[in-house]
Amino acid sequence: MAFKETASNSAGGFIPFIINTILRFFQFGLAITVIGLYGTDLDNARKRGVSADGKWVYAVVVGVLAALTALVYMVPLIKSYMAFGWDTVLFILWAAVFGIFGRMYINEDSEGDAGVQRMKNSVWVDLTNMLLWLISALYGAFMFFRNRRNRSLHTGRAVV
Repeated sequence: MAFKETASNSAGGFIPFIINTILRFFQFGLAITVIGLYGTDLDNARKRGVSADGKWVYAVVVGVLAALTALVYMVPLIKSYMAFGWDTVLFILWAAVFGIFGRMYINEDSEGDAGVQRMKNSVWVDLTNMLLWLISALYGAFMFFRNRRNRSLHTGRAVV
């Protein structure tokens, strides 16, 4: 009972809390997936003594930022819709990852090469991540501006 009360007070009700938690769970899971997919190539390059390609490092860094953000935003006491700007930044970062690797691998023929096929699959995971962060940014902006009208401008304590 106390959990439901905490959740309902955190972001406008219990149903929005559940929606937010499910969305953040998928964002976290897919970010971890991207870290694994691109990290495999980074590890292979390290084992061969080759320097890491900046594109793969960028993808892993975006994955880490997204995973940490999703974990923090899953906490019931945090009003994640207040940080919809950061969701927008992550959407833009994922769009860049999708653009970089989509251009490299979408039209590539894998010809039985498991590494190329893995990268082709990872492009679609990038697209899904991008869309999930767009959804959370739009939902956060909607919740922010909807709830903003209910409180006073400076302190937010008084109901208007």
